[in-house]
Amino acid sequence: MRIGVYAGTFDPVTNGHLDILKRSLEIFDKVVVAVAESTPKDTFFSLEERVEMLKVAASGMENAEVRPFSGLLVEFARQVGAVAVVRGLRVVSDFEYEFQMALMNRRLNNDIETVFLMPSEDYTYLSSSLVLEIASAGGDVSQFVPEIVARRLAQRLKSK
Repeated sequence: MRIGVYAGTFDPVTNGHLDILKRSLEIFDKVVVAVAESTPKDTFFSLEERVEMLKVAASGMENAEVRPFSGLLVEFARQVGAVAVVRGLRVVSDFEYEFQMALMNRRLNNDIETVFLMPSEDYTYLSSSLVLEIASAGGDVSQFVPEIVARRLAQRLKSK
């Protein structure tokens, strides 16, 4: 079984993330969606909330498993038996960072490949940061995120 790991913060998960997950499921027998526990930036949603929303959003995708992770991504990938890490590339500015990460991951574990996938052109502009910015300004994000995310954003922002 060829397993891929699709890792990210997913704060929050967007339709672009789900597009990359669907594309990766066409390549791998199983994809473990690895939700990062610790990140360099503060998260809007807790790890538990991000995992839960992703599980709901990916519930209809056979062979997708959502799990939290901490530590080195290549070590997590090794633990789950993955052959590759899946990364999404939207715009050219994503490439430089992702390229550096891919080379470092290869240095840390030469057995784990990195696969870059581009989302549908409908999602090339979409990012979690933009979704949070639009929602915080009172905008409707329902076309950009799964229904559970739109609902949770509205609840969270209403309570602030």
